[in-house]
Amino acid sequence: MAKRIDVSGLSAYYGGTKAIEDISMTIEPRSVTAFIGPSGCGKSTFLRTLNRMHEVIPGARVEGKVLLDDENLYGSTVDPVAVRRTVGMVFQRPNPFPTMSIYENVVAGLKLAGVKKKSVLDGVVESSLKGANLWNEVKDRLNKPGAGLSGGQQQRLCIARAIAVEPQVLLMDEPCSALDPISTLAIEDLIGELKERFTIVIVTHNMQQAARVSDRTAFFNLAGVGQPGKLIELDDTQRIFSNPSVQATEDYISGRFG
Repeated sequence: MAKRIDVSGLSAYYGGTKAIEDISMTIEPRSVTAFIGPSGCGKSTFLRTLNRMHEVIPGARVEGKVLLDDENLYGSTVDPVAVRRTVGMVFQRPNPFPTMSIYENVVAGLKLAGVKKKSVLDGVVESSLKGANLWNEVKDRLNKPGAGLSGGQQQRLCIARAIAVEPQVLLMDEPCSALDPISTLAIEDLIGELKERFTIVIVTHNMQQAARVSDRTAFFNLAGVGQPGKLIELDDTQRIFSNPSVQATEDYISGRFG
């Protein structure tokens, strides 16, 4: 079941360098929230704090709270691996496991969790590939390498792999930046379908994409080189793109900087 995310007073560091500062926001369930802003403003860093991927970098740390339906993901008793099963992630470039078949890619997370029954795995493969709009294209070659698919198909395979473990939240870090326009459209259509089941957060540098796929948009910026990124404005996407409250948001969207 899709879950709500409440972030309060969150700052993230790489060693002694503060990358983002004092971010607070609510991300609603069964919706798409887009993060936009110039390069280096902390969008992807903030995204990775939402499933504790940030802390896998040596010297990286987080201050503040991330609540998933009132459970603090940074609580002292919380297992980061369990967090990453609940809050899945799709990366900028398609990254199917190169030595694994399409089938094995989809069930990799389930096998790590100890699921071995073939009938269960078969069912998950079909439902996940259907959920990623890929089943009809690959159902006759499930034992072929996942790396042999086209770029757009590989990204949908990665989405199938992410949803196979039934997360409540799906994070997407520029999922279309390495894809052609037709594959991008397929991913955007898929995002619209997946939000019926998941809470989705997407980082994008494509203003038109943010306007097309998201319900709410968050604009991030930084005061200058070497300064931490900050959340400037979060609102309904239509309002952000038509009548933002902050001048810097309007300047960025209209192409005056960034």
